[in-house]
Amino acid sequence: MARARPALAMVSTAAALLLLLLCAAAFVERGAALQLCTDRLFNNTQGRHNDGLPHLTPTEEATWMALLPRRLRGGGGGGARARAEFDWLALYRSLTRGGGPDDDADAGKPGPGELLTPASLHDVRLHGDDDDDDRVLTGSSSSSAAMYWQAQQTNLEYLLYLDPDRLTWTFRRQAGLPTVGDPYGGWEAPGGQLRGHFTGHYLSASAHMWAATHNSTLRERMTRVVDILYDCQKKMGTGYLAAYPETMFDLYEQLDEAWSPYYTIHKIMQGLLDQYMLASNKKGLDVVVWMTDYFSNRVKNLIQKYTIQRHWEAMNEETGGFNDVMYQLYTITKNQKHLTMAHLFDKPCFLGPLGLHKDDISGLHVNTHLPVIIGTQKRYEVVGDHLYKDISTYLFDVVNSSHTFATGGTSTMEHWHDPKRLVDEIKISSNEETCATYNFLKVSRNLFRWTKEAKYADHYERLLINGIMGNQRGTQPGVMLYFLPMGPGRSKSVSGLSPSGLPPKNPGGWGGPNDTFWCCYGTGIESFSKLGDSIYFLEEGEAPGLYIIQYIPSTFDWKATGLTVNQQAKPLLSTDPFFKVSLTFSAKGDAQLAKVSVRIPSWTSTDGTTATLNGQKLNLTSTGNSTNGGFLTVTKLWAEDTLTLQFPITLRTEAIKDDRPEYASIQAVLFGPHLLAGLTHGKLPVTDSNHSNDGLTPSIWEVNATSATAVTDWVTPLPSETLNSQLVTLTQTAGGRTLVLSVSIADAKLEMQEQPAPGTDACVHATFRVYGQAGSSSSESLLPMQGPNVTIEPFDRPGMAVTNGLLAVGRPAGGRDTLFNAVPGLDGAPGSVSLELATRPGCFVATAPAAGANAATQVVCRGNKNNGGSASGDGAALRRAASFVRAAPLRRYNPLSFAARGTARNFLLEPLRSLQDEFYTVYFSLVVSDAGS
Repeated sequence: MARARPALAMVSTAAALLLLLLCAAAFVERGAALQLCTDRLFNNTQGRHNDGLPHLTPTEEATWMALLPRRLRGGGGGGARARAEFDWLALYRSLTRGGGPDDDADAGKPGPGELLTPASLHDVRLHGDDDDDDRVLTGSSSSSAAMYWQAQQTNLEYLLYLDPDRLTWTFRRQAGLPTVGDPYGGWEAPGGQLRGHFTGHYLSASAHMWAATHNSTLRERMTRVVDILYDCQKKMGTGYLAAYPETMFDLYEQLDEAWSPYYTIHKIMQGLLDQYMLASNKKGLDVVVWMTDYFSNRVKNLIQKYTIQRHWEAMNEETGGFNDVMYQLYTITKNQKHLTMAHLFDKPCFLGPLGLHKDDISGLHVNTHLPVIIGTQKRYEVVGDHLYKDISTYLFDVVNSSHTFATGGTSTMEHWHDPKRLVDEIKISSNEETCATYNFLKVSRNLFRWTKEAKYADHYERLLINGIMGNQRGTQPGVMLYFLPMGPGRSKSVSGLSPSGLPPKNPGGWGGPNDTFWCCYGTGIESFSKLGDSIYFLEEGEAPGLYIIQYIPSTFDWKATGLTVNQQAKPLLSTDPFFKVSLTFSAKGDAQLAKVSVRIPSWTSTDGTTATLNGQKLNLTSTGNSTNGGFLTVTKLWAEDTLTLQFPITLRTEAIKDDRPEYASIQAVLFGPHLLAGLTHGKLPVTDSNHSNDGLTPSIWEVNATSATAVTDWVTPLPSETLNSQLVTLTQTAGGRTLVLSVSIADAKLEMQEQPAPGTDACVHATFRVYGQAGSSSSESLLPMQGPNVTIEPFDRPGMAVTNGLLAVGRPAGGRDTLFNAVPGLDGAPGSVSLELATRPGCFVATAPAAGANAATQVVCRGNKNNGGSASGDGAALRRAASFVRAAPLRRYNPLSFAARGTARNFLLEPLRSLQDEFYTVYFSLVVSDAGS
């Protein structure tokens, strides 16, 4: 039970509340503004701020104070007025800077037309690529154009799977209402301190998904969740609503261990508010307003009982975007109490250094502070305080210049670390928390809306493609990631640490639909529900404006003009020199004057970009058409028009953000906006997160760039459409088990192993490309896999081959010892094949007897015990052991597949987003000269 509190009603005007807080803070010392910007739950912070020192020195604090207004709003005079101003310090000044519509600071508020407005999700519909018949074996679309629609559908399936009664089980129990069914597990389990957070995420995700699809079943289910929460709050009768008791907030206020209760409340409030704003559910708004009344009283009582210092100290843990949801609520209610509550959850110890343009973020927990920035971005929009616009712009620049991976994402072990030291960070598997990616996308999206600068849209594209789109495991609903490892020899399936329930030991690998519900599951279902919310942006003006910043196949109903915009993107192949987009405009009535601006991405060449309007090539610099700021703008009467864009797309490398000279050669490879990862499995595979790969094993990440003048000298595109027809998996059946011929990870030799599940790393090693020599008769017999002088190439080692003498893998193809004769199976079974060594006729690849799951392979020879074979004879056992069934390949080449020339082995490069359990390397060490030269 919560301890008794004075029954003080919260006054409705800002002036009264401010005066109340002033009285409570009358004896606050000057040091109140000096707060340790850390997280008391993350007490082993890895970074510079683990020494207990404040972020602001007294000199810097005075500078920060000078940025804030020194004007009281009514009440008092003379010495009392000066003393109140002095005692209030950062709190009062931050609260009142641009405090509301009756303040002249509101003059800086962005006016109509200054900020772009995102197109409503109700008006945007994603669509797939009907012409794309090439599917990855896991069932997901292999087309970069169709991946967004497929990801949305997979997420919709999961949202429809979730049970409203199970989602609200702990809320009902807390309210004293009868529970229905069983609770969910993981972080939503009845004993979890973060329970209830995912239900809030569900409400946000389902509201966005309903707007994006208008799925009637989803609407019924999300409405039921709102109804249940409404009943729970009504039953408790105080405005409080959570899945745990109020004592969690008692612990929070006492600076005791309480896992981020305001973080959880933010998720619930935001979900309910999204239900109101996107689905017009008035109950959602009513619940949030009553919740705000309750928590306003809690904060007021905390400050009265202690000081404002205690409020800031209590905030030194994750409070989510509580300030953001309060600013949003204020835009609806115009209640000054809601605006003041928003100001109270801005974080001066974090914002102060940023306001002084001091890069002081190392050691801070990323997902504690990015939501605060998003809230301050809303503060700028609501009250016009340009200081907070500047703060978020500076923070973006600091993170993007020094703390981001090649994906565009940030964080390691959930924290920022020392700037430009990312080589140290990629040794750790817990990189790029999904929650941080979700929130960083919001930051860049807002900055684009404010500035119309293409660099923010470019960042959004890169981070969306590489940091979000690969966080579902294929088309499996409810299987998502917490971390995205960026180091050499890593896998999404073994990232992070095992679940423990409390930070900083965070979970990794793939979660499950019923027993996970991590924070990153919540942001995950939100991300895949609103994929259409950042494609189209509207601009007010004499001629309505439309900015198209993402190239995602979709249809937009531009209601303001009566135009329908249909966007198509040609499925991209690694061999394509251009990325092609088509925009079709259709008028419902008369032609409409409008200004359309389309982004010219930073990864392309502006000089090589072409645009045609209704078949006529546009002069990109002519009157009415411009490319200023990374956009092509066309203003005209639109009726039935087609604008076609063709962007040159090439390979490029990008250095890791590490300014130490010894790491200057470490590079990532990108094809346009797509980050490529090399399939790799070093001699010491990473099977748990404690293996940090401190040695950075050369075979995992070294590439041979000797004498290279461009990335194309050591990376070449693979024609996947042709090569996929040459892939095969070879199987045998023994003792009721199906075994597949595979490359051993331990010693790169051939072995037989159990048939792997789709999407696993083992599928890579059980797939081979089989082809004949150029000009030989076998080149036309690849599909039946029969003929002389056949090369067998491991799927993940392009240009290398199985060596027929030792059955080892890795020698460059082309020598006699890498050739086989593929002949009809010795067992005589239809469709089987046997692999005869081209240099030793009569000797075949065969399975050695084994009792375990895996079996070694060996060379067996007919009738000659002295020809090097390990067995001989023509018996039935030999014929069975040397015969394989040709099966469909367990893996296929992605349309964006490339071969990279390594020093010890070659690498198959594929988009990082397309990988599931495969082991991969994102950054490569470029060897640019021969040893000793």
